[in-house]
Amino acid sequence: MTEKAFDHVKTARSNHRPTGKDYIEHIFTEFYELHGDRRAKDDPAIVGGIALLDAMPVTVIAIEKGHGAKDRMYRNFGAPGPEGYRKALRLMKQAEKFKRPVVCFLDTSGAYCGVEAEERGQGQAIAENLMEMMALKTPVISILVGEGGSGGALALGVADRVWMLENAIYSVISPEGCASILWKDASRAADAAECLKLTAKDAQRMKVIESVVSEKEIGKVDFYDGLREKIAAELAELATLSVDVLTENRYKRFRRIGTGSGNSGQNEKSNDQSKDQ
Repeated sequence: MTEKAFDHVKTARSNHRPTGKDYIEHIFTEFYELHGDRRAKDDPAIVGGIALLDAMPVTVIAIEKGHGAKDRMYRNFGAPGPEGYRKALRLMKQAEKFKRPVVCFLDTSGAYCGVEAEERGQGQAIAENLMEMMALKTPVISILVGEGGSGGALALGVADRVWMLENAIYSVISPEGCASILWKDASRAADAAECLKLTAKDAQRMKVIESVVSEKEIGKVDFYDGLREKIAAELAELATLSVDVLTENRYKRFRRIGTGSGNSGQNEKSNDQSKDQ
């Protein structure tokens, strides 16, 4: 039986999947959590701080959904407010200052869309993250481990390398929201999921991500060990690049998305020709 896109949606939303804190606890050591955006308050929907990846100091940031009803309510079900995104940006700028790479774990249905979040500058906070991450002078890896919903996920997804677990999803809107807009019927979410091309394979085919991470043995020691080795190897490669090359490659990476060609070199050549014209 062919697996449908909405099957991935349901798996990505499962309460049994590891959350951001699980990845931090099993991949890194000596994690020291840092709190607050230095403007208003702390947002428990985003967990971040300093840790060791083997012997390498890194800044790690995760969107956290929580386990159990009480913890999920405390974490606002992984829907960060503007304070969360400002906290994340503060930690990334700190990482840049001290030349630490940044590793982000993304799992959110989207940024919190309540009135109070808008009053406190939700849109501006997300926009500032997009702008600042594009020029961040330190390597960044972002990994979608569950839901990757709209700007709420993209606000931590402007990275040198973006990966997805094979059952994670990445989309501009939820299938239910899309169905409600297109057909005025949220029950057609499965149809919308097919249209949105939100699976990891879709994202890799469109070159939105670099790699699909196998979920074999997810949550077990071998799974975390394999992901740790993959992150360490990628950071070692990125560390060989100068700051200018790193940021220029990141810029070109995102400029290539949506050009309709799988040949990145040809895309860059075409872009250069367009600039000359």
